[in-house]
Order: sequence, then structure tokens, then C-alpha cells
Amino acid sequence: EPETRPQSTDIERVASNVLNRIASRVTTHSLAEPGPPPDGGFKAWLQCAMAWLVVFCTWGYVNSFGTFQAYYSTNLGETASTISWIGSIQVWVLFFLGTFAGRAMDAGYFVPTFAVGTVFQLIGIFMTSLSTKYWQLFLAQGVCTGIGSGILFTPAMALLSTYFSSHKGIAVALATTGNSAGGAIFPLIARQLLPQIGFGWTIRVLGLLNLVCLCTAGIAMKPRLPPRKSGPLVDTSAFKEIEYMLFSIGMCFHMASLYFVNYYISSYGRDILGFSYSNSVTLLIILNVVGIPARVLVGHLADRYLGALNTLIPVLFYVNVLAFCWMGVNSQTSLYVFVSFYGLGLASFQSLIPTTVARMTKDISKVGTRMGMVFTFLSFASLVGPPIGGALVSAGGHTYIYAQAWAGASAAVGTALVVASRVYAFGWKLKVKC
Repeated sequence: EPETRPQSTDIERVASNVLNRIASRVTTHSLAEPGPPPDGGFKAWLQCAMAWLVVFCTWGYVNSFGTFQAYYSTNLGETASTISWIGSIQVWVLFFLGTFAGRAMDAGYFVPTFAVGTVFQLIGIFMTSLSTKYWQLFLAQGVCTGIGSGILFTPAMALLSTYFSSHKGIAVALATTGNSAGGAIFPLIARQLLPQIGFGWTIRVLGLLNLVCLCTAGIAMKPRLPPRKSGPLVDTSAFKEIEYMLFSIGMCFHMASLYFVNYYISSYGRDILGFSYSNSVTLLIILNVVGIPARVLVGHLADRYLGALNTLIPVLFYVNVLAFCWMGVNSQTSLYVFVSFYGLGLASFQSLIPTTVARMTKDISKVGTRMGMVFTFLSFASLVGPPIGGALVSAGGHTYIYAQAWAGASAAVGTALVVASRVYAFGWKLKVKC
């Protein structure tokens, strides 16, 4: 026994040294700064592709609501304003949860957050397939799907922005083309399948598509930054930044206008210009498809030449003018033309919001929180915009003229506030890239 003790002591000493070295390396690795964003390479662009899938399943599905707005108006016997609350609450919940989901991502809980969001999203879609009454659709498609989308979207976009610096604009723009792709593909599937297999199985097909895409994204997306455990849910310092607040409020006015147009354009074609249901869905498909190249173009301009905010402001003017031009659309041909041009502005507008917020955030570890805060602001605008527009349609004797004028005026106020944000931060110097 005395002879075995030194041997045992040596073994313990060696084991202790090995464990200490391993622990030291693990601790050093976990606390080490991740360094600057790779700004390219396989892993970074893989995150971009996976973010595309998330945007496809969340915003793509949300942007296809115009298809269901037209279908529900025909089959539920409710007014257009009442039905639009389903889409409005869906967008509101999606945006509102941005603050909480973004902060969870910053704190290192991306994986469980993504899993919870996926479960809510899929439950909402499959329960929608079983719904036959308005209140059931409101809870399933509006609330439950909105919760899932809100938990998924902000962390995915915030994570993507941590992988890029000089190419951040184009990366985010490419990811947000999933919005336009989903907004075209989901209505196309619905238009083809609804007459053949009915509402329930059509929605289940959409749910299975989301299941495959979200599971793929959940496996491949990897956070790059170490967790930021401490810190409040809301970055209150942002409220003291005039540039940030003017931008956020301006976006709210634009968002209210934008989602009214997005949700009601199909109904306008059917109710005012005599489009069939199939052709009214075609309007929504065109609205989304034309935006795919626009998203990539504005992302490239923002990265290479102008900066995100400088690129966004002309887009806001463009969308604002078109909102007023809608009042002059009085034929089926002119509506097709209007939708094509408006889709370019709509897509450009949506793709530049995350990039602009990321550029305004000096501390990269707060990107998720800051982005979520902006989306929470936007949630209230998207909640009230379509119902206000719908109420004005009814007040105008179903002529849409009051609602169209309101949409243009709201966009004008939003444009003025964003311009004020830029002037406050950088003055009237046009050559400043921001």
C-alpha cells in the first residue's frame, strides 16, 4: 500500500493539471472577444441564407394576408375592416415581441427562443386550418402565428447583422428578399390549391412548408457574439437620441399607410374594378415579386455608395408619391401598373429598416435590443393602420378616396420626420454616408 500512494498521487497530479489546462482554455475561449465580423465567407453567407428562410416563413406569410382578406370577405360575411384586424393583430404581435425576442438573443438564448417561436408559428398555422369562425381565425392566424413570427424574426435579423460590417446592407437585403418571395409563393399556392383541396388542406400545405424551412434554419443558425447577460430589456439611452426617435416615429407613420395599401389592394381590385378572386390574388403576387430585385439594389447602394439612411429617404419620397397616385387608378390596367411600381418601393422600404437601425447602433452587442425596440414602435402603427383605412373606406361610401388620401398624408408625415432625423444627425451635408 505505501508503494501505491506515490503512484496514485502522481496520477492525481497529472489529472489535475490536465483538467486545469482544459478549464483554462475553455474559459479563455468563452470570454475571448469574437473579433470583427467576418463580413463574408461560407459561415456568414450561410447565416444569410438561413435568415432568408426565416423571413420567408414569417414576413412572407404575413404579407400574403391579402389573399386571405379577399377569401374571408367572400366566405365569412364580415366587413373588410373587421377582417383586416386579423392581419393587423398578426403584424402588431410580430413587431411588439421584437423587444423581448431581441433582448433574449443578446442574452445568449437564441436557440431556445427560436424553438419556442417555431412551435407557436406552426401551432398557429395548423389551428388556422381547422378554423371556421372569425374569432377562431383571429386567435390562430392573428395572435398565435403573430407570436411565433415575432419571436423568430428579430433574433434572426439581429444575428445576421453581427456577421457583416461593410457588406451588412447587401446581406440584410438578400435575406429580406424572403419577404417578397414568401409574399408571392404563399398566395400562388393558395390560389392553385383552394379550388382543388379546400381551405383546410391548403393551409396545412403552407404549414408543412414552414415546418421544413424553420427546422433547417434552426439547425444552421449560430450566434457569433458572447452573451450579454446584464443590461435592461429596453435600452433607455435610445430615447435620448433625437435621431433614433425621429426615425422611429417617422417609420410608424409610413407603416400605417403601407400596411393599409398592402392588405387592401386585392379588395380594391375586386370591389371597385371588378377583378375576379384569382386576378385579385395575382395583384398581390406582382406586388411582392417585383420587389425582389429592388431589395438587392437598395442594399448594394446602401453599402457601396450612399449609406442606409441616405438610401431610405428617396425611397420614402417615392412611396409617398405613389400613395397619392393610387387615387387616380381607375382601370384594371392602371392598377396592374400601380402595383408594379408600388411593389418596388414597398420592398425597398422594408429591407432598409433593419440595416438603418443596425447602422444607428454604435454598440453591436445592443443590436438585438435596439432593433426590437424599433419594431415594437412599428407594431402599434401596423395594428391601427389597416382598420383606420378600412373605416375610411366605409365612411367614403366604399369609394376608397378618403382612405387613399389618408394613406398619402400619413406617408408624407413619416417622410418629413425621417428627413428631420437625418438633418439633426448630419445637417444638410449631402455627401455624408449615413
